[in-house]
Amino acid sequence: MTVRERIEKLQEQMKKKDIQIYIVPTADYHQSEYVGEHFKARKFLTGFTGSAGTAVVLQDQAYLWTDGRYFIQAAQELKESGVVLQKIGEPDVPTIEEFLKKELTDQGVIGFDGRTVGVAKGQEYAEIAADKGGSVRYDLDLVDEIWEERPPLSEKPAFLLDIRYAGETVEKKLSRVRKAMEEQKADVLVITSLDDIGWLLNIRGNDVEYFPLLLSYAVVGKDRVDLYADERKFSGEILAHFQENHVKVYPYDDIYERMKRFTKDETVMLDPEQMNYALFSNLSGEVSKVQAENPILMMKAVKNPVEAENIRNAHIKDGIAHTKFMYWLKTTIGKERITELSASAKLEALRGMQEHFLGPSFGPICAYKEHAACAHYSSTPETNVELKTEGLFLTDTGGHYYEGSTDITRTVALGEITGEERRHFTTVVCGMLRLADARFLYGCSGMTLDYAAREPFWRQGINYNHGTGHGVGYLGNIHEPPANFHWKKVPGKSKYPALEVGMVITDEPGIYIEGSHGIRIENELMVAEGEKNEYGQFLHFEILTYVPIDLDAIDPGLMTEQEKQLLNDYHQKVYEKIGPHLTEEERTWLREYTRAI
Repeated sequence: MTVRERIEKLQEQMKKKDIQIYIVPTADYHQSEYVGEHFKARKFLTGFTGSAGTAVVLQDQAYLWTDGRYFIQAAQELKESGVVLQKIGEPDVPTIEEFLKKELTDQGVIGFDGRTVGVAKGQEYAEIAADKGGSVRYDLDLVDEIWEERPPLSEKPAFLLDIRYAGETVEKKLSRVRKAMEEQKADVLVITSLDDIGWLLNIRGNDVEYFPLLLSYAVVGKDRVDLYADERKFSGEILAHFQENHVKVYPYDDIYERMKRFTKDETVMLDPEQMNYALFSNLSGEVSKVQAENPILMMKAVKNPVEAENIRNAHIKDGIAHTKFMYWLKTTIGKERITELSASAKLEALRGMQEHFLGPSFGPICAYKEHAACAHYSSTPETNVELKTEGLFLTDTGGHYYEGSTDITRTVALGEITGEERRHFTTVVCGMLRLADARFLYGCSGMTLDYAAREPFWRQGINYNHGTGHGVGYLGNIHEPPANFHWKKVPGKSKYPALEVGMVITDEPGIYIEGSHGIRIENELMVAEGEKNEYGQFLHFEILTYVPIDLDAIDPGLMTEQEKQLLNDYHQKVYEKIGPHLTEEERTWLREYTRAI
């Protein structure tokens, strides 16, 4: 079926059920960032393959909302589909809520699968409908009714994360969580976020694309944990681990009935920003609720000493693989046929040679020339192009290792580049280095520090349309809340916590010129403790990523002496940490590409 045919079939179902507007978000039942194939309903319906976007279907028209990372990609993929692109944040583009208020008629019905919509969104849709004398139907998966060969839910096995990697026992983690519950006078805590469950129980799975997570829900009580998951995924070792920690397993979908069984004598703690609308709506109105931030969110974001050391080791492995890739690319381009996809495969193969490599940590972005102007471009056989001995090539990739997860972006010159490209490249490098070098008092958030990266851009009257950095999980979500760098509040991101020692955050400014080029340089940083004096506790960043920055694309004349020193110091450490793990030829190359400027 074509996109037009799918939408027409959906609209037929809407008319049969008297649904005026139907909403299809990009989500599984856990508000995950990446989802398994079973949950890619928005992609199936619209043909848009980006990782973020919401389809809104009327009985005679369809729309897609997405953010600045995907404007170019969405415009290309929606061409000929009849789906109207709505660019979030652009002038004269309404929000989905504003659109619903305008388009919904009196007594109209808004439909959606409540398992894929968060509590706040579901409540907002319900209020919009109620204002028109209408209602919502959250028990409808209309896409499922037209998706004839929908992939089944994952049945892949789970695995334990040994204490040498997790750094803290389940018993101690549960003790911390129960203390937080006690402070809120809660009897139970309902957890629906997959990475939080994985962190709490020291287990991982293979149910989510790119993320080693397990489809599950958990209800933490005062002396037991009820885990809702497919028991067939658990080995005898894992079941014994559960028994030791008083964890009992129930069928995955039984959580919806469990929510109905809570009584007025129980106080249920939940995080509405993580829970889906269907689960929340299944709670009786008589049940006492404590709606608060999931306490695991901050516990997980602050890496323990074992995790921190493991993460350092993971980045050495990743640095070796990526440096070997840069050497191969620089010395092979023009001699062999290399494409975006073959380069991506080469980089993954080099990571695969590192001990304990588990797989990519997100969908690789390997973009040549104008393709890199699309911040989250994903090469396909249809768009795959050959790399030439000219222009810029961007790779934004990462890996999962037992020692942690990585996320790194490098842009390299494959030959001659323009003066504008060189100026933009130098600007990006300077912004990245300035933020990494920040010194700040405890209490600062990522919003406070974002200016350090953007100042070289803003001085030239340019900007980039995404955050400067995000938190990184340990074998969890590569975009892990709540830590982030962003200069302003954006919809859906209300948390800008103080940076804590042990948080891991990316540092990734960029420049994107449609039809020409895109440049992004990304390192990971860990918040580290500095001196404490009469002014308070000072903090700084420890750089975790060690891969050279392409000197072939740098214009030293555009850099201050401080910026050149920061780059030279960084490159010296790259050579010291990565050089010993390379062949003699690679090490000779690295010495040249980490030379002082």
